[in-house]
Amino acid sequence: MTNTPAEVVSSFIASIERRDAAAAVAHLASECEYDNVPIGKVHGRAAVLDILEPLLTSCSRVEWPVLRSATEGNLVFNERLDRFEMPHGWVELQVAGVFEVADGEIRLWRDYFDLATFQSQLSGS
Repeated sequence: MTNTPAEVVSSFIASIERRDAAAAVAHLASECEYDNVPIGKVHGRAAVLDILEPLLTSCSRVEWPVLRSATEGNLVFNERLDRFEMPHGWVELQVAGVFEVADGEIRLWRDYFDLATFQSQLSGS
């Protein structure tokens, strides 16, 4: 099992890239907060699974390369390029992520990105 906050976040992202929503949420604390900043917050593993599972199953591939990462205590900050291959092509988002990890679990996951950029790519325009 992974121990450091950076290892927990890396393992979480690897689960996302495998499109394994159940494995991804297993990295989250039961009372976690997921703050998808331009869209809103949800709390708890089940609520995060309800968001992740349809997204990941709608994609044929997912890539979340981490461009930069920094760790301060139990906080992990990363700059990522979240890429989702959908039937009409790739959707790409520049994302800044913040993760708070305690006892080997992600207690807070907050992502910042431009919603208009995401929505324009979903429509294929």
